[in-house]
Amino acid sequence: MDHLRYSGLAFEEQRAAFIKIVVADPLLAETLARVRQLDLPDWLVVSGALYNSIWNHLTGKPLGYGIKDVDLFYFDDSNLSYEAEDAVIRRAAQHFGGLRLPIEVRNQARVHLWYPQKFGQPCPRYTSSSESVRYFASKTHAAGVRFDGDGQLELVAPFGLDDIFSFRITPNRAMDNQRTHEAKGVRAKENWPEISVVPW
Repeated sequence: MDHLRYSGLAFEEQRAAFIKIVVADPLLAETLARVRQLDLPDWLVVSGALYNSIWNHLTGKPLGYGIKDVDLFYFDDSNLSYEAEDAVIRRAAQHFGGLRLPIEVRNQARVHLWYPQKFGQPCPRYTSSSESVRYFASKTHAAGVRFDGDGQLELVAPFGLDDIFSFRITPNRAMDNQRTHEAKGVRAKENWPEISVVPW
């Protein structure tokens, strides 16, 4: 049960362990350095690349195992057009050329414009990248990192880190995301059998 060694610890201890694992992961370290150079407003690297890397580290799996891409959020409400976001996505594609994992870039100021059409339900109009993390289908997945003004890695984790370190996928009922929660749970268990999925 060594993979659970951080489960149940105080948040500050879990935070320190989380940051240490992320910084020591060459894939994530290079990605974060490149993201910082891109200099997007209110940026945040979120989701799978982070918690999957933690699970890989704790279960002895290879770097990058089970990770499809890196999700990069930014928040810019000065221009909500598709064209403005597309220009950033194209600039990022050039900037991240040669990285081992593809980077998915999304402006969180625009999510409410396309979400209803894609998912069949409304979505709040977010006011920041970190606010959007609060609406992920599973609380476990609501984690993001970015560099602060002093070059230190800052963690955004509105629901804490115990779910990640306990290998437990817990639903977040802020929106009706049952299907996403269940689908992600099935996929995660295929890669990390240690995981338990809390029913919706």
